[in-house]
Amino acid sequence: MTNNMNLIILGIETSCDETAVAVVKNGREILSNVVSSQIESHKRFGGVVPEIASRHHVEQMTYILEEAMAEAEVNFEDIDAIAVTEGPGLVGALLIGVNAAKALAFAHNKPLVGVHHIAGHIYANHIIEELTFPLLTLVVSGGHTELVYMEEHGSFQVIGETRDDAVGEAYDKVARTLGLPYPGGPHVDKLAHEGEANIELPRAWLEPDSFDFSFSGLKSAVINTLHNAKQKGQELPIENVAASFQESVIDVLVTKTMRAVEEKQVNRLLLAGGVAANKGLRERLTAECERKGIKLTIPPLSLCTDNAAMIASAGTIMYKAGKRSGDRLNGEPGLVLK
Repeated sequence: MTNNMNLIILGIETSCDETAVAVVKNGREILSNVVSSQIESHKRFGGVVPEIASRHHVEQMTYILEEAMAEAEVNFEDIDAIAVTEGPGLVGALLIGVNAAKALAFAHNKPLVGVHHIAGHIYANHIIEELTFPLLTLVVSGGHTELVYMEEHGSFQVIGETRDDAVGEAYDKVARTLGLPYPGGPHVDKLAHEGEANIELPRAWLEPDSFDFSFSGLKSAVINTLHNAKQKGQELPIENVAASFQESVIDVLVTKTMRAVEEKQVNRLLLAGGVAANKGLRERLTAECERKGIKLTIPPLSLCTDNAAMIASAGTIMYKAGKRSGDRLNGEPGLVLK
């Protein structure tokens, strides 16, 4: 076991369809970060099938754990604590990771730290560059679209969230309508860069002072636009549909984010979550932050999607703050960030 100046945390993430284990030193130095993706298994269903995801986690957990420990060149005597995603996510998938973490903590007499999945995504940025406060994070993923304000480590205030579809969910549904393979987000982003945003699509601004988001109307508008064109015997170039859809999404995300930055008077902005890999969003946010003198941090693609290094990083902060989870830790599919 190391001293408090040199913490080594084992992280486990199984909230959806990636089985991930990582070993992270002092919250920022990745010793290993192993991810087993299930995309090929879920592709033919056009989305994640919870039962299949759970079965894959059971099959992969031991192998991924052994690989992460071997790659980091550590054994359990070197580990100070075990951090695991306790929620939100698919309950069956979460339970695999939580029970694996509890078994390891019990067997090796190690402290256990339950981590919120979105806190993990936020702390992926801490691995890249030490966080300074106050700051704002735009979280964009398949299940979440949130604006989170932080005054200090471990303090999360959700000031805006989606009222219906998460942005990643909207991308996948539009991709399916366009006949693109799952996962649809990267395909829509690629197509958007080849087309022109020349189709009028709505933007849901909601109330003038709201930082909340809504994407269900936009998704429906894309479907209706394609349906109406088909009825008239017209064929819309799918790259133009993708470009117009992405333009609407990015316009709302960036405008609301920059307004929140101004209102909260922060000069530090983070981008987090799987959709943080979106090239169009990264480009627009970068340009806006440069224009307004805001320091922007975006994780590399490997830390945007679900991984365990981010869970270990967030877990390190919680461990240092004295937070522990007992043997009653459970998977919480609706866990609230606070």
